[in-house]
Amino acid sequence: MLKTLSQHDAHRSSAGQPVTRREAVLKVTGEACFAADHHPEGMLYAVIAASSIAKGRVTHLDVAGACAHPGVIGVMTPANAPKLARHPDLKDTPFTFRLDLLQDDNVRYANQPVAVVIAETLEAATEGAHLLSPRYESGAACVQLDAAEPFSPQVVGAGDAANESEGDVEAALLSATVRIDATYETPAQYHNAMEPHAIVAQWNGDELTIDTPNQAMGLARTRLAGLFGIDIKSVLIRSPYLGGGFGAKALISGPQVLGIMAARFVGRPVKLVLRREQLFGPVGHRAPTRQTLRLGAHADGALTALAHHTRTASSTFDDFLESSGTVSRTLYSSEAISSTHDAVRLDIGTPLFMRAPGEASGSFALECAIDEMAHACGMDPLAFRLKNYAEAEPISGKPFTSKALRECYAQGAARFGWTSRPRAPRQMTDASGLLIGWGMGTATFPAKMFPAEAHVQLRKDGNAMVACGAHDMGQGAWTALAQIAADSLGLDLSQIQLRIGTSDLPDGGIAGGSAGTATAGTAVHNAGQAIVAQLIEMATNDDRSPLFGAGDTGVIARNGRLSRCDDQSRGETYTAILARAGRASIEGKGNAAPDALAQGDYAAHAHGAVFAEVKVDPELGQIRVTRLVGAFAAGRIINPRLARSQYFGGMIWGVSFALQEHAVMDTRSGRPMNSNLAEYHVPVNADIPSIEAILVDEVDPRVNTLGIKGVGEIGITGTAGAIANAIWHATGVRVREAPITLDKLLVR
Repeated sequence: MLKTLSQHDAHRSSAGQPVTRREAVLKVTGEACFAADHHPEGMLYAVIAASSIAKGRVTHLDVAGACAHPGVIGVMTPANAPKLARHPDLKDTPFTFRLDLLQDDNVRYANQPVAVVIAETLEAATEGAHLLSPRYESGAACVQLDAAEPFSPQVVGAGDAANESEGDVEAALLSATVRIDATYETPAQYHNAMEPHAIVAQWNGDELTIDTPNQAMGLARTRLAGLFGIDIKSVLIRSPYLGGGFGAKALISGPQVLGIMAARFVGRPVKLVLRREQLFGPVGHRAPTRQTLRLGAHADGALTALAHHTRTASSTFDDFLESSGTVSRTLYSSEAISSTHDAVRLDIGTPLFMRAPGEASGSFALECAIDEMAHACGMDPLAFRLKNYAEAEPISGKPFTSKALRECYAQGAARFGWTSRPRAPRQMTDASGLLIGWGMGTATFPAKMFPAEAHVQLRKDGNAMVACGAHDMGQGAWTALAQIAADSLGLDLSQIQLRIGTSDLPDGGIAGGSAGTATAGTAVHNAGQAIVAQLIEMATNDDRSPLFGAGDTGVIARNGRLSRCDDQSRGETYTAILARAGRASIEGKGNAAPDALAQGDYAAHAHGAVFAEVKVDPELGQIRVTRLVGAFAAGRIINPRLARSQYFGGMIWGVSFALQEHAVMDTRSGRPMNSNLAEYHVPVNADIPSIEAILVDEVDPRVNTLGIKGVGEIGITGTAGAIANAIWHATGVRVREAPITLDKLLVR
């Protein structure tokens, strides 16, 4: 019988402690090498020439003019690009989307790569791309939801059913005493991580080595091996640090592959880094949505009907649909629920995963609609949510692996002071005459896991080497995985050497869907447990060991030592066990896979509640969020410091969603008009108010071995709606279109 430290003596465990980031010093001193920091000998620079039209074909490129520029080595176009082993439009592997890799002269969206210029310097490559002076045969572009005929998809997002329902919604609406019918709109949003997409690629025969930010090296490695017709073992991806991913770097993108093609084209290492404006098109984004919610309730506030229909957009050449309506399948109890989607095809780059894809946009609409219904029923918004609290997942009927949402409501409301909130809007002002409003929103995100593996080597000096091809996007994997390893091995954190971030390590799965820690962490935990199991077998079967014959009584692993459960003075160190066996080291392997129990019989979600205060100038309509309190329950927390940081990041993104972030498209040309950080606004420090995240205790014995749920994306899901509801409470004006800007308040 084995009792690990986490089970027997949790208060001394590394896991659960607010340890500071292990890589922090490297980052603040500039010693952490990100992709674009690499400069192999003989490296050249590549710059993409991007399309200035959204639909048509390239009719001319001045290749001779570009090549004549000093320092330009070559220009890669559809006429001379290296041939691929597989066409980039083929989709026969999971999470595969079509890539624009100079296979023809067609243009499908603005900012599509149409050529790549390679030069001795970045300046020469940039000037060469300008000198190409592309000419086009262009067609009329369609970039608006209303400008194309909708179609009915079978699935949305990464595979959710497009349509699900329970009960007769129309009959339930007819029987309702109170009804609302409202439409909410969210705009296209584009990833703007601190680190843009970048790649440094070098070939050695058919062996490819790349430095590039990536959230799923196993998937990227498979895709690249297929595209270039080489063995998967010939592809080495190095990605130890990412300057933000948020889904944009979950899959290898077209521009990154073009960097690899450019390196093969010139026979030298090549670096390609996207400029800020080039992120608007070829690397994914969040699609716009128009969501219609119809709700019905009895006089006592009990929901009879919840119908959530979403219209969204994909590209003309691929399918990825924002799954906004799925959030209504999981949160509130109702006699009848319907969640449906349709979509239009636009002349845009294919939308892809963006932080809380579906849940972020869907919860904005749902939480506003719930707030409107609470007001129509004459109820406090929190009381209304508690009235319609779902004890089991509404449509599926499955019990939750755990659900501490009531505690989130209670702790968040208490900390915020919610009971002092007046029911009617426009009742509170500050000393300067600014209107004050309080709003709330429910947060939720599914608890996911992906397959992964890890290897651990315990050495005779008592230290351990942990190897797992996991990814750190800034969320703290370098620290959290080491804590899990220390916990599973019964070692001090200082005795753990962690290797992550390269594809030649055991596949660490995907750092996406808020599943990175659960996925890689479970594999690391299981590998550590395999090591301890070997040590126990070696000791309990050796008559020279003080643990001989202790198998029936149980053994504790902690502080680099095994001890009997019934007499902890009897035991020995790992070092002694290995020395007596004449072993320099032992190795353990661990795997992770989605828990069949949780996936089949239970619904697995993290939950939370966000409370927001805003101040609005009654004459100018200027809005400022002045206070945010979020309370979240996400199972076992490996590192409270890191988890709180992730909650802050999500809540800040919620501020961005509610008040700032949107892409403005020129409907004549199909081009984004604000593809820079001067005009595509995201929050800066001055925009962020007093912000607090409460970690609500939650034990989940079913979701996975470690009881972990994700914390990366849930913070955005409650915040945007809470802010919108607070703005209504301050002004009495209900704005149903994000972002909520002053003009939308002043025209009412």
